[in-house]
Amino acid sequence: MTDASPKVQLVDIGPEHAGQRIDNFLLTRLKGVPKSAIYRMIRKGEVRVNKGRTKPEYKLAEGDSVRVPPARTAQRDEAPAFIGDQLKSSLESAILYEDGGLIVLNKPSGLAVHGGSGVSLGVIEALRVMRPQQKFLELVHRLDRDTSGILLIAKKRSVLKQLHDDLREGRVEKTYLALVYGRWNGRQHRIEAPLKKFDLASGERVVRVSQEGKPSLTHFTQVRLFDQATLVEAKPVTGRTHQIRVHAQFAGHPIAGDDKYLPREQNVFFADKGLKRLFLHAFRIEFNDSEGKRVRFEAPLPAELQTLLDRL
Repeated sequence: MTDASPKVQLVDIGPEHAGQRIDNFLLTRLKGVPKSAIYRMIRKGEVRVNKGRTKPEYKLAEGDSVRVPPARTAQRDEAPAFIGDQLKSSLESAILYEDGGLIVLNKPSGLAVHGGSGVSLGVIEALRVMRPQQKFLELVHRLDRDTSGILLIAKKRSVLKQLHDDLREGRVEKTYLALVYGRWNGRQHRIEAPLKKFDLASGERVVRVSQEGKPSLTHFTQVRLFDQATLVEAKPVTGRTHQIRVHAQFAGHPIAGDDKYLPREQNVFFADKGLKRLFLHAFRIEFNDSEGKRVRFEAPLPAELQTLLDRL
């Protein structure tokens, strides 16, 4: 059974929601509304920010006025989404750290961080089902579906706001490990190139370097040279979609296993050595905890990626 919200709501965004994606804001506010319905409302322009159309990835700002349309919501006693024992076990074993305000998760490759765009269930939805007593669970940031590694999930609104503020001010340092095609000579590389999203005729979304794009900066550090590949550390200063992947491609060294940005003939080289996924791993994160203490977490390189390095 369903209920209908009686009328359009106009919501003024306060500091506690500043920096949150509009889709995640609606998923929380309209609990019980199918994710597909929320994304459809955004796509059709029924959701408005400051009287204008918006996109799912738009980040709310303090003072924004959000139009929330009437929506049919599930009854509270409706059964939650089903998640299998294998996924539950995988997520529980992937938790690197947890306290009263935060979960640090080592996300597996191939698992989306949230549902939508053809994905019915992501990390955040699964955790909400697994922790029904937890009233607040929100993603602090995102990882691409094929990227593994450290993902932060806030269990308190205050923790989410603090970490969003720190992300905007550059006080969170994220380090990735990536294997790129070819020998990338030189110890340090600074790639500063604006990035813009494009929708292809097929419906696929890609990111490209464009002077019309948003300013983007990534620092790469050589870790190890192989005959036809290089292991690098990547530290994104900005946080654009596919930033590390596109900056590596722009530098002439696309990431191994990248079906979107690595040419097919170069991908064959890695596939022949057994690589079946994107070689991009969120290895380390440093930030200030709720008491102002600097903390650092690391996620070991997954076995399948370490095996590839051994073969090289």
